[in-house]
Amino acid sequence: MANEILSAKGLTKRYGHHLAVDHADLSITQGQIYGLVGRNGAGKTTIIRMVTAQTAPTEGELSLFGETGEKALSRARSRTGAMVETPSFYPYLTARQNLEYYRLQRGIPGRRVVDEVLEEVDLASTGKKTFKNFSLGMKQRLGLALALMNRPDFLLLDEPINGLDPEGIVEFRNLLLQLNRERQTTILISSHILSELGNLATCYGFIDNGRMLSRLPPRPWRRSAGPASRQRWTTPPRRPWCWSSSWASGTTRCCPATCCASTAALTPPSG
Repeated sequence: MANEILSAKGLTKRYGHHLAVDHADLSITQGQIYGLVGRNGAGKTTIIRMVTAQTAPTEGELSLFGETGEKALSRARSRTGAMVETPSFYPYLTARQNLEYYRLQRGIPGRRVVDEVLEEVDLASTGKKTFKNFSLGMKQRLGLALALMNRPDFLLLDEPINGLDPEGIVEFRNLLLQLNRERQTTILISSHILSELGNLATCYGFIDNGRMLSRLPPRPWRRSAGPASRQRWTTPPRRPWCWSSSWASGTTRCCPATCCASTAALTPPSG
């Protein structure tokens, strides 16, 4: 049985009278790339912030690597890396200088780790170019490098491909697939655009107005065989009542490549 990396039961967050996350249940096992999908404001970022201890749950249970309790969770979080919202870097420092600052701040041993992660995200050749002159794709890759500096077993990414051009999305996606394949890194990645996760995630969770709606099980494949020009990628369906047939069989593109924009009432149609 696969090891459970993250387990959340009844996870809830209230801000005054606003219920940002409403008794969410979540389970991620080792090696998965879990796509957390929902509209802007649905509660994706809040869930990630609770897992990474950037905000405290109002209610619910949380387990990381089988650990529970405040001290044990703190130890378990040392095995995680996260990129939540827009990464914060000093605009007039280079990529290497920014990472070296955070390496010292976080007490990560060995200066070589900075060069290693810059190589991994293809930023080793940026030289004296400062962060303020980076493209959005370069900034996102530097954020990923920061999340990777402690060699995490579990990576949490909040909308990392939001705003990237198609080439940037492909580059970022390939980086994550390589991490998952070569290091067996488990990944939780959120997005409000379902199609952006279609070529990446191995399973999905859908959230709307703070409530987890449904979950798609892992799939054993990602694309059809054949030359790259003829490969067909599929995306999960817009409505759960078609999951059991065409999505599970991997033979049909069930839905248009759009955001899951209408998820408030996920009830199968009559008949």
